[in-house]
Amino acid sequence: MPQHRAIDTLLAKYSESHLNPTNELIHFVCVPVIVFTLLGLLWSLHPLVALAVTAAAMGYYFRLSKPFAVGMLLMAALMLAILAALPQSTILPLSIAIFVLAWIGQFIGHKIEGKKPSFFDDLRFLLIGPLFVLSFLYRRLHVAY
Repeated sequence: MPQHRAIDTLLAKYSESHLNPTNELIHFVCVPVIVFTLLGLLWSLHPLVALAVTAAAMGYYFRLSKPFAVGMLLMAALMLAILAALPQSTILPLSIAIFVLAWIGQFIGHKIEGKKPSFFDDLRFLLIGPLFVLSFLYRRLHVAY
């Protein structure tokens, strides 16, 4: 019997409340936006806070799946580079407004799905959401994770 990896179990459990195509589409848009705006909120405290949280998340992702960790590192690096290029005075208000709108989108998606968000049961799913989105890209590109 093949060994079942933790990442496979987490993605399967997360998928249970993300089966509706409309909810999935909402997640494909809102999850990366939430990651970006969360990094923006942390960047507003201090860029090193955003970097430290990113490094901690990468440690978790690396333990789950090296290919996912690489993808998330590339995404985070791009997001952090965008934040570094933005006028500092715009990052906090922009991040707050878009963060709230993206979470409203998420909850609308779950209303459509008819299931509560996974993180209500396990906070780890806040970190698994981006991997769920990335898994669709990896499968389309035939990248093993």
